Amino acid sequence: MAKLSIEEELKVIKKNVVDLIPEEELIAKLKRSRETGQPLRVKYGADPTRPDLHLGHYVCLKKLKDIQDLGHKIVFIIGDFTGMIGDPSGKSKTRPRLSKEEVMENAKTYFEQVGKVLDIEKAEIRYNSEWLGKMTAHDVIELAATYTVSRMLERDDFSKRFKSGIPIYIHEILYPLFQGYDSYAIEADIEAGGTDQTFNFLVGREVQKAFGQEPQVILTVPLLEGTDGKNKMSKSLDNYIGITEPPNEMYGKVMSIPDELVVRYFKLVLYYDESQLKEIEKAMHENPRDTKARLAYEIVRLFHSEDAARRAAAEFDRIFRERQAPSDMPEFAVPPEGKNIVDIIYELGFAKSKSEARRIVSQGGAKIDGEKVTNIEAVIVPKQEGSVLKVGKRRFARLVVKSS
Repeated sequence: MAKLSIEEELKVIKKNVVDLIPEEELIAKLKRSRETGQPLRVKYGADPTRPDLHLGHYVCLKKLKDIQDLGHKIVFIIGDFTGMIGDPSGKSKTRPRLSKEEVMENAKTYFEQVGKVLDIEKAEIRYNSEWLGKMTAHDVIELAATYTVSRMLERDDFSKRFKSGIPIYIHEILYPLFQGYDSYAIEADIEAGGTDQTFNFLVGREVQKAFGQEPQVILTVPLLEGTDGKNKMSKSLDNYIGITEPPNEMYGKVMSIPDELVVRYFKLVLYYDESQLKEIEKAMHENPRDTKARLAYEIVRLFHSEDAARRAAAEFDRIFRERQAPSDMPEFAVPPEGKNIVDIIYELGFAKSKSEARRIVSQGGAKIDGEKVTNIEAVIVPKQEGSVLKVGKRRFARLVVKSS
């Protein structure tokens, strides 16, 4: 394959990007990279506050893959130090702090998941405790001296909290500085992430300049809305589609997104170009259900396989078009005298707490053999041949009587 020109390389980098700050600095870096034969160092940081990556993360990982395929070096930073603080970006209150053990436990599956998109063998993997964990009080003071409190309070979330009298703790103010120091520590040429990270990335530029280093270029990608169609995809909001979720679950979740997000998912997740997106827009007007099914099929195929996508589509149609129970579902043994519906839902893991299970039942979200159960005190005794519990739209279990 012939080497791309600077203009062609820039076009690849800019696809699906919101901001490139400043573009002229990136062009200069690309030219120098060609002259010296040294690939650019592209920073991507992730605080493992939760163990699973989702399609929202994939939007940025796909962009990093584009850049990696151009021959540049992805420096993947696991925020094992900053993860114990918690990124305050976009938060209206202080994040709960995690222990070192919790952070490292969450990080265990990160590489496997990232490896579904990036070539991990070609990436540089770093933990920011390598440098942040060794900082002295003097080092922290030197770092803090690179930025002013007034500029830190210009940040939207801090500004809102300050005006509303909501506490902002000192460790939260240190977070953007520590993230910026990461850029200095690994000599980042580019930092990539979602648009909610722009402020942190700008702080990184200032930290690098303060310590005598050429500042990084900022590259931001759109935030992908979750299945609720309103908020950015987030596990804490339970509106996420995990990239390692089983095919049937992934397919069902994609089918649940609002129609107005379908074209956006084709663009940001599947990388459809403008002519393809026009065709999708037309198809959505003519047959939204089949177009969404096409999206679900393509996303499952991307993360699993053609066969898995085919089976997930067939299973979805079996459940939602033919109104049949899934061919494969967990089995739950109920004592002969029966068991409370709330306890069953909670013990199956269909609710995170018993209070959530009670809410599901009281709001009509539970059915036994197609009949709604709305009484939270209901005791369920399965039929002799077994009964089917349905919770929400996609969770099923076969209830059987426990043998003595």
